[in-house]
Amino acid sequence: IGVLGSGDFARSLAIRLVCSGFKVVVGSRNPKRKTGLFPSAAEVTFQADAVKKTDVIFVAVFREHYSTLCDLADVLAGKILVDVSNNTEINHHKESNAEYLASLFPACTVVKGFNVVSAWTLQSGARDGNKQVLICSNSQEAKRTVAEIAQVMGFTPVDMGCMSSAREIENIPLRLLPAWKIPTFLALGLFLCFFTYNLIRQVIHPYIREQKNKLYKIPIEVVNTTLPCVAYVMLSLVYLPGVLAACSQLYYGTKYKRFPDWLDQWLQHRKQIGLLSFFCAALHAVYSLCLPMRRSHRYQLIETAVKQAVEKKMNIWVEEEVWRMEIYISVGIIALGLLSLLAITSLPSIANSLNWREFSFIQSTLGFIALLISTLHTLTYGWSRAFDENQYKFYLPPTYTLTLLVPCTVILAKVIFSLPCIRQRLLRIRRGWEKGRYVKFVLPSATGEYLSRETSSNV
Repeated sequence: IGVLGSGDFARSLAIRLVCSGFKVVVGSRNPKRKTGLFPSAAEVTFQADAVKKTDVIFVAVFREHYSTLCDLADVLAGKILVDVSNNTEINHHKESNAEYLASLFPACTVVKGFNVVSAWTLQSGARDGNKQVLICSNSQEAKRTVAEIAQVMGFTPVDMGCMSSAREIENIPLRLLPAWKIPTFLALGLFLCFFTYNLIRQVIHPYIREQKNKLYKIPIEVVNTTLPCVAYVMLSLVYLPGVLAACSQLYYGTKYKRFPDWLDQWLQHRKQIGLLSFFCAALHAVYSLCLPMRRSHRYQLIETAVKQAVEKKMNIWVEEEVWRMEIYISVGIIALGLLSLLAITSLPSIANSLNWREFSFIQSTLGFIALLISTLHTLTYGWSRAFDENQYKFYLPPTYTLTLLVPCTVILAKVIFSLPCIRQRLLRIRRGWEKGRYVKFVLPSATGEYLSRETSSNV
């Protein structure tokens, strides 16, 4: 195998090829100065000599340096060139780097590949995670050759089609978490809404009505009140699109009608929404553990103790409040544990070890149980506060009552869908049954001729 280039990626590529059992020849413009950078098993020579000794050559140089290889056009004729380059911007050029390389060397067969693999991954090997190598070319034989090399190196080759796919392959490493953009904006939007709502209730209301400065609550208390609201609503938004999809299937009586684009996108982002829900819940747990560490909390404890001493109250034990807090904390821990399980099983390395029934049970059944327990956690927190007039500051209801709207809608819909009559109809639709579909039967007549008759599949 030949490698043209002496940069970090070329060096890592040579190391991986040598470790995989290939004989590697590295072509460099300054072989004497670059020899020490490569493994001793790799031969480092001039570019022309390296090209003559190999049939498959990895071009590990930047696009702007392709022209320096034009002097090698004659010796490169008939060779397989593997373009591993990337751009600095998405769609920076009108044509992909691989197509540009193919135009410079029409006598060569160009294959795009290995550009989505980092130099670190090449050195450490594909030992963890999903290390796919995307390959495209106009030559099936060249793609097969490069795919076999990738397999020997420990990677999973993925055929992306002809050379026209090279532009999309080169854009993949430049995208920054494309699947997380919508869920992240959704989480930030919910956080800002609930944060503003809690700020009005906990800080602005005391200042206007009682002239009390409660600004110290903003960094910890207001944030800690906001995080569980976001986590709870985000968790319900994981299961709400499934409810809407089921309603659509029941309404149209078929599973073959395409969902609206917004619902389709929502269904595809459920994993990211769930992970952000777990992230907010985990932050809420950490913030809650830090509440007693605050100086303001210590002052409030001392102030409460002094008031009790002045009023000579010896026993302040309230049985109802004790039980409420015990149940509230216990249920919250269980909900966080279930969310942790959902987050762990969503990782590719864990999900690949589960069959479909196991994965569906954890993500669907246990996920819905997590939503139920989170609802119980919220209700025990609120207890009877929803009926207390003092809780309606500026006539605004307590925050937790707002968070119950979407989750309770999802839970109610799930209960309705579990009814036998609706459940059986939905199951039939998802198995291919369609409302209003006509089936043609061919029946023999009394004269021996065959007559056709159409009947509805509803019958």
